[in-house]
Amino acid sequence: MSREAVASSFVNNQIGIMALSDAGYVRLLVTSLGALSFVLGVIAENKKPSAGTIIQFKDTVHCKYPHDPTIALGSFSIVFLLLSSIFGVVSIFYPYKGKAVPVYALQRSPALVVFSVIAVALFFLAEGLLMWATITEGLHRTYNIHHNLNTDCPTAKTGLFGGAAFLALDTSLFWLICQMLTLNARADYELDDDEDLKGKYGQVMATDYTPGAVHVQPSV
Repeated sequence: MSREAVASSFVNNQIGIMALSDAGYVRLLVTSLGALSFVLGVIAENKKPSAGTIIQFKDTVHCKYPHDPTIALGSFSIVFLLLSSIFGVVSIFYPYKGKAVPVYALQRSPALVVFSVIAVALFFLAEGLLMWATITEGLHRTYNIHHNLNTDCPTAKTGLFGGAAFLALDTSLFWLICQMLTLNARADYELDDDEDLKGKYGQVMATDYTPGAVHVQPSV
């Protein structure tokens, strides 16, 4: 094997390793951030009190809530889910091997389009539920003086944090599926591109080739 062939093989192997590394890093970020969002959401659900302590006054009711990390956990869960989805979108359009693929090439994969839409829908649903639970919990603790003497010092609805946490985990899983479908779509596009180049090269070679003219020597 010549030195040029060895060098070319080494370069191709290095490019392949770099591409796998890029895909692995993005996959790790999407999975880790989604898992963190899930775990924090579940912990927030478990730490959330079922109700506050009622302190009765003459004309008002003061609600006293325990010092727990529910709001902080919900806020971090929101942020981690947002970051996971951002990297999920990046995993679709990231130029693996240093080569960008046009959007229309990715749209050729119906499965990729469908799973991307589902991932986006799950993200908005999970993010909305997490924000609803976190904001509601914060409002209950901020406005804890009530003129309704029959109030029961409520907290955020039970199950909001937990349900949103599982949706956050589902969102990250769907982004992982989207990345795998993206790699397949890129491979199909590069294969078609190589075949087109070979076809054009063959046509050029056939056009440039002209058989030599036959010279007949006149007899004397």
